[in-house]
This record gives sequence, structure tokens and C-alpha cells, in this order.
Amino acid sequence: MNHILPLSQWLSKSRPDDTVIAWLGDHTWTLGQLRYDVALLVDDLQGQQDEERWALCFENSYLFIVALLATLSAGKTPVIPGHCRVSLLEEQRSLFHGVLSDQALDWHGVLRVVSSANTSAPEATVLPTITPSRCIELYTSGSTGQPKRVIKSIAALDKEAALLADRFGGQLSGCRVVASVVPQHLYGLTFRIFLPLALGMPLHAAMLYYAEQLAALDHQHRYLFVSSPAFLKRLDHKLTPPPVKVILSAGGMLSWQHVLDTQRWFGVWPDEIYGSTETGILGWRHRHQDMIPWLPFPGVRITPEDDAFRVFSPLIAQQEGLLLDDILQLEDNGLFHLVGRHGRVVKIEEKRISLSEVERRLMALEGIRDAAALPVTRGGRQGIGAVLVLEEPLRRMWQQTSGKKLELSWRRALLPWLEPVAIPRYWRIVDEIPVNSMNKRVYAQLQETFHESP
Repeated sequence: MNHILPLSQWLSKSRPDDTVIAWLGDHTWTLGQLRYDVALLVDDLQGQQDEERWALCFENSYLFIVALLATLSAGKTPVIPGHCRVSLLEEQRSLFHGVLSDQALDWHGVLRVVSSANTSAPEATVLPTITPSRCIELYTSGSTGQPKRVIKSIAALDKEAALLADRFGGQLSGCRVVASVVPQHLYGLTFRIFLPLALGMPLHAAMLYYAEQLAALDHQHRYLFVSSPAFLKRLDHKLTPPPVKVILSAGGMLSWQHVLDTQRWFGVWPDEIYGSTETGILGWRHRHQDMIPWLPFPGVRITPEDDAFRVFSPLIAQQEGLLLDDILQLEDNGLFHLVGRHGRVVKIEEKRISLSEVERRLMALEGIRDAAALPVTRGGRQGIGAVLVLEEPLRRMWQQTSGKKLELSWRRALLPWLEPVAIPRYWRIVDEIPVNSMNKRVYAQLQETFHESP
């Protein structure tokens, strides 16, 4: 495996000019071309003295890298809004002064469309040094739905890539990187951009949306597949899998059944990553059986604090650490299990109901493949609604019997485990639980399934 490079050296002469940075179809971009493209955009940005904060909205990951390095080199602040939707950019225009994109967005502010010259300069342009203290701003939806700013220093992102390289680098020699996650969020930014550039691995400039795109990859190469549980749940096992050497999954819990399904198709057991935008990576696990605990990354320490947990990490700038939203079960050897989330507790008839616990009990019932629980209000009275994904035999039974007998059997099966008010009163069956690009469940969309009368 190549020497690990920090961001400040991505454009250095430590690698040959013809090093492949990215590819899309039959087209490739080299390190020499990247240097030239960055230099051209730096010249342009330095001429735009009034615009200091630039939102990066890209589908092409190579052009995203160009924009990221150019904004930092030009002394500007790259802002990653977490999406490329014009309507939201208009709402959030106070967060940045201009937009860099690979598309001609219908944006009513300053827009610079970034493209590649597809050539190298005769002589390498000397660019300003990017210091490790420089920062990238990311925005997440936050618990309230309002944009929440998370500031990440280049030093912290370099450190995160180094931790990943130390853990997985030995398995990645000769691999190319493909992904079903966008670089608009920290997971995609770290695993799809920082890790391959730190290790000198070619990366796919496009995001994979469908299993057919994954199966169509050139079988002459081997791949690191950066994925999410949502994508792995939708694998089409009738297709021929590509030669994937390593699978990384993050952004949500991967059920044991989907771990097995993934291994059967690829012939590779997935590695799971636990963390958040605020904390960075915290733990990983490689399961050959179900209840395997998570192993913290080096330097990560988790301590109980009242009914919560505080985490300390070399990736967390705050000396006091950060409180986690997740509920953990700690083992004496430092390993841990994920139990649920604090934010998923509702109060019904003076009883505190854990929606995570309701979901866990539903998932334990035979024939239920996935489940989401949420509060539903009808006639001024609140109850629990359950949205289920069923195995095919049970789904046919649901359709043939109108579902009432199954609902009754589910309620009876849950009675030994849940308070009566925690047992779902409203039921919906769907093909899959909707998730957004961050692999977070779209609860507003789930609520809509209950708008009609039961």
C-alpha cells in the first residue's frame, strides 16, 4: 500500500503525474490534470474577492475534489450543504456567498460551473500551502430539521483517513473505490474522497444508485465498495457480482440477515463502521455471527454519564468530549453494543415508550424483514403506528386475509415484551422503509402512510 498523504500533499510530486485519480466510463483523470484543473479554479476564485464562502454541490466526485482543493488553496471556505437541491439552497443562502457546481443550477445567486480542462500544464503550477488548521463546514439536518453546522479541520479529516488506512489499508492494495454514498456528507467525504486520495487509490467519479450499475463494473479491477445498509438491502442476487474485495457499510444498522445476504452475493463479509458527523468514526466490527460487539478505533474512549454516554476521541476537538444520542451497552474490555437512541422515546398515556425497542421486538417476529415505529395521532388520541416490510410468504398471507388476523397475532406476540400502550394500533405494509441520501429514515414520509383512515 502506498504511503499515506495528508490533504496538503495530495497535489505534490510524491506521486507520478500519470497517477490515476478518478475515472468515469472510459475517461480517466490523472494527478497532472488535477493539478491543472485546481490551478485554473484557484485563479478564478482569487479574482472573486467578495465571495469567501462557497457551497460545493457536485455529482461528479472528481470535480468535487477540484472544487475542494481550489477553495482551500484560494483561502476560501468550502461549505458542504449536504444536498444539491436548488430550493433548499435558496432557503440556506445565508450560509454561503456562492455555489460551485458541475451543473448549471437554476440558482439566483453567484454560481460558478466547474469543469475539467482534461489536460495537464507543461509545468506544475505552485499553489498556496493548505495548512492543517484550515476547516471545512458541513451541514446536517440536525434533530430539529434545521441545518446544523459541523466544523471539521483538515487535520481531523487527515487523522480520520489515517485511522482507516491503518485498519483497512492492508486489504486495499490494488483496489479501486466505488460508492453508493455521496461526498455531501461526512461518511462519503471521508471514505470516498479522503481515504482514496490519502492512499493513491483511483475513485469512481459517479455514485452508484442501483445494483445493476454495481454489477456492470469492469471485472478486470478489484474494488473497495463504500456502501450503506439501504443499498445492501436492495441487492439483486440474480445479477453477477463484481470483484469486490472489501465492503464498508455505515450510516445505519445492518441487520444480520442483510450481512448474510451481502456475503452470499459478494463472497465477502462486510465491515461495519459506527460514528456520526459530529464525532467522526468511533468503532467498527466484522461479523461472522450476529451479536458481535463494536471495537473502538484507537484513542476512542466511551464513558457512562447518568443515562447517556460521553465519547472522547482524537477526532473530537472538544476536550470535554461529546454526548452521544445512542444508547450503548459497554463491556468490561471496552467493546460495546448499540441498543437504541435517546431521541426515539415518546410519552403516551404517561408511559415512556422507546420506539427503538418497539422496532426491535417487531423485527424478532417471524416473517418481518424490517420495521419502523412512530407515534400516530387519531381523533386527538396518540398511539403507535408500525410500518413493516414482510417476507414474501407473509406478504401474500397479508394480502389474502386483509391483514386483520396477522395484526392480532402480532399484538399477542408483543404483549409479553411491551406495555399495552406501546403495542402498535396502526399497521402499514410497504416494499421498503424510505431513507434519504444519508441512510436516515424519512419519518415525514412514513407519517404520510397513516393519513388515510385505517
